Amino acid sequence: MATRRRLTGDHFETLACRMLEEHGLTCLARNYLTRDGEVDLIMRDSRELVFVEVRYRASNRFGGAAASITPAKRQRIVRAARHFLATGRGYGGVACRFDVVTYDGDVNEPTSHWHRAAFEVEQR
Repeated sequence: MATRRRLTGDHFETLACRMLEEHGLTCLARNYLTRDGEVDLIMRDSRELVFVEVRYRASNRFGGAAASITPAKRQRIVRAARHFLATGRGYGGVACRFDVVTYDGDVNEPTSHWHRAAFEVEQR
C-alpha cells in the first residue's frame, strides 16, 4: 500500500511533469531509480536532457522545498543521472542540466517555482 508521503510525492511529480510539458519539454522517464539514487523526472528540452527533482514542503520552517535539496541529495541525483546516461540509450554526449521544481505551502494551493539549471555537476 502506498504511503501518504508517496501519494503526495506522486501528485506533485505529476503537476511538475504537466507544467514542464506545457513549456515544451518531453517526459522520458519518471522515478528513475538506481541503487545509488533517484531522479524524479527525466525530460527532453530541445537538445538537452533535463534531470528534474520535485520537492514539496508544507512549511518553510526549515527553509522550504528548495532548501531541502542538500549536497548529499544532489549527489544522489547526479549518480542516478550518470547511470541513466551510461545505460546505452543513445544520450552519450548530449548536453544535460539539473532543474528543480518546488512547491511550498498548502497542499491544495501551493506556490510553485521552476529552478532551471538549479545546480551543476562538479567534475571528477
